[in-house]
Amino acid sequence: MATNRGLVTAIREGLAAAANPEKAPGMRAYMKSAMPYRGVQSAPLRQICEEVFARYPLADRRMWTDTALTLWRKAGFREEMYAARELTGWKPYASWQDPDALPMYEEMVTSGAWWDHVDEVAIRRIGPIRRAYAEIVTPVVRNWSTHDDMWLRRTAIICQVGAKAGTDYDLLAEVIEPNVDSREFFIRKAIGWALRDLAWHDPDWVVSYVDGMGDRLSGLSRREALKNVGR
Repeated sequence: MATNRGLVTAIREGLAAAANPEKAPGMRAYMKSAMPYRGVQSAPLRQICEEVFARYPLADRRMWTDTALTLWRKAGFREEMYAARELTGWKPYASWQDPDALPMYEEMVTSGAWWDHVDEVAIRRIGPIRRAYAEIVTPVVRNWSTHDDMWLRRTAIICQVGAKAGTDYDLLAEVIEPNVDSREFFIRKAIGWALRDLAWHDPDWVVSYVDGMGDRLSGLSRREALKNVGR
């Protein structure tokens, strides 16, 4: 592996130095996390990441991927996994946001397996890649919608959140269809969220879609979908 060990060590040391043992138990309880927290909140965590990433530039895509996955896989505290996600979105490496990054993001979704990891990766990483490389990535997203892994199915449903005019309406309907009968809370919520977000841009389409689905949509999905259109 081409891991930048200096970066990994600096992140761990920075988070340890910023640790707040009083906040850590509450953060862990809120996220229902089996992994402990340092008690480092979002703003200081991002500052640590920015300082460390600037100090340890990564030479190529392989080093970027390997370093992010080392932080992720070897994390002893949940904030180290957050730092791995921050590294994947670090602006100097924006040119590597393409279909070749999907295996890394798929691993983060399936092994992260909770909304704090999955939603960030789905919306802020996979979503933009899908829009930029629709011909390649759309079939992947479509396949995820029927995957045995519930979090990949959630990813397929919510990865277009925020896309607005860039939304692929057909794809959204296609990934909802095999999940509409799911009793999983995180799937029902995802369907409602994806539709509610689109309603800011195209409420007429969302109302028509919800009406057309009728009782097939769960009450939760329907309520969430129509929050932005007053129904």
